[in-house]
Amino acid sequence: MVVQNSADAGDSRVGVQLEPFLHQVGGHLSVMKYDEDTVCKPLISQEQRFYESLPPAMKRFTPQYKGTITVHLLKDSLGHLSLVANPLNENREPFEVSTESAAVAIWQTLQQTTSGSGGAHPLSQWQHSQLAHSLKESQATALLRSEFHLSTHVSSLVEDPDGNQAQDERKSFNPWGLHCHQAHLTRLCTEYPENKRHRFLLLENVVSQYKYPCILDLKMGTRQHGDDASEEKKARHMTKCAQSTSACLGMRICGMQVYQIDKKHFLCKDKYYGRKLKVEGFRQALYQFLHNGTRLRTELLEPIQRQLQALLSVIRSQSSYRFYSSSLLIIYDGQELMERTLGGQHPQEALQTAHSNSPGGLAKVDIRMIDFAHTTYKGSWNEHTTYDGPDPGYIFGLENLIQILQDIQEKK
Repeated sequence: MVVQNSADAGDSRVGVQLEPFLHQVGGHLSVMKYDEDTVCKPLISQEQRFYESLPPAMKRFTPQYKGTITVHLLKDSLGHLSLVANPLNENREPFEVSTESAAVAIWQTLQQTTSGSGGAHPLSQWQHSQLAHSLKESQATALLRSEFHLSTHVSSLVEDPDGNQAQDERKSFNPWGLHCHQAHLTRLCTEYPENKRHRFLLLENVVSQYKYPCILDLKMGTRQHGDDASEEKKARHMTKCAQSTSACLGMRICGMQVYQIDKKHFLCKDKYYGRKLKVEGFRQALYQFLHNGTRLRTELLEPIQRQLQALLSVIRSQSSYRFYSSSLLIIYDGQELMERTLGGQHPQEALQTAHSNSPGGLAKVDIRMIDFAHTTYKGSWNEHTTYDGPDPGYIFGLENLIQILQDIQEKK
């Protein structure tokens, strides 16, 4: 859907309507989809400078940085809110958001359940199975503090009139991104005029090549507050770390989605779930992330550990960097390799064939660092403290993560 950029009188340029990114599993800033290969998020100067000065060795472990865009808020005649980005340049063909897009269809349906002002909480209208309490809470409080099983209600909310669209995508998505998106729209609508310009970062969509992206978002390190945090914020983050696995493992779960092949939907966990876990609970959650509802995806263990070891080597070589409050994503495809490539072969025969034909391993996995708003390093702008050596908290978390994966592998 191409929309006119109406913020400037007489401006005939087209704009790109941003979609909610349906595979955002953690964080609080809204991540939106610009096109199939690109997502965008509100620009924070410190994060932009990190991407622009990124050490070459780290590039394979971070999303590709694609620059910045200008975004503004639009309200249509019905009061529905949307964010529209200017094209990257005048010669670029505008990206057309298909009206059949699952993200747009789901979001538009949710908006229809509200008054149109953007202030209501659309997900408060939902009744997910396994969610015993009401979602009619303030956006500043816990939004989704339990496990989600998403299948039946989304398909009834977002109907396919032609019966030929991708029902799997529509039936199974993680609502956390919609929470962030709605909260962001509400904040913009409340705090800024409609024609106010906002700068967004453009980043690679690291899950664009996956049919059913299984994502684990780990908040890394034993410390989460930045050097510029107020005393109140510092104390709050220190308490969260002390009461969670951040203190004893150097990481905690910030969000997760794993495709359940038997039920054909994603099993999702949020950051509130992750904060409550103790060490054994964390181990069990990691095991669950690697389980598709029918079996443990043992073929994932070796490539994940191999990439984590490579990342560990890179982090150890980066003196002065402190990745406070950043996350590490572990990503793999919930669609099994033998389903993608080998059709109706017997499962064991298919796995053996896949192994022989795939020198890089049985499954494509990806490890990416994200969220660098509080990252500091020697030479960074407005640095409050200069650190020596590599980030000990991040290294501590990686070492523990690798060890837990090794334990799972040995017990399989």
